[in-house]
Amino acid sequence: MTTKRHIMAEGAAPSPATARYSHAVEAGGWLYVTGQLPVNPDDPAGPIPRGITAQTEMAFRNLEIILGASGYTFSDTVFARIFLSDFDRDYADMNAVFHRYYDDDATMPSRTTVGVARLGRDALVEIDLVLFKGA
Repeated sequence: MTTKRHIMAEGAAPSPATARYSHAVEAGGWLYVTGQLPVNPDDPAGPIPRGITAQTEMAFRNLEIILGASGYTFSDTVFARIFLSDFDRDYADMNAVFHRYYDDDATMPSRTTVGVARLGRDALVEIDLVLFKGA
């Protein structure tokens, strides 16, 4: 039986009081990272950044903290899922930030980008990841 490891990364934005979850769960070499909003981990109750570029960078900052605590890196990403509250307006600028983190075609993850009606805290972007390192 595969054991699971639940990860709450010190320094990452905490889960809101209304929703309890792990930042990530690892099982059998797979890491499933909870969707990250552009919440400043240094001021979780504070305002989120303005604009898609700043929000995407903040979401990736949170992902980076969680990956570091988990022992994974962005190059271990197998799949990324991105939610945009205004797909047509924000796709290109979000994509530019995404490709700064995934700039190697040899390790480029598969990806789905979805336009949604609304995200928590009226964010423009949310990103979750699936990673694999092997046993």
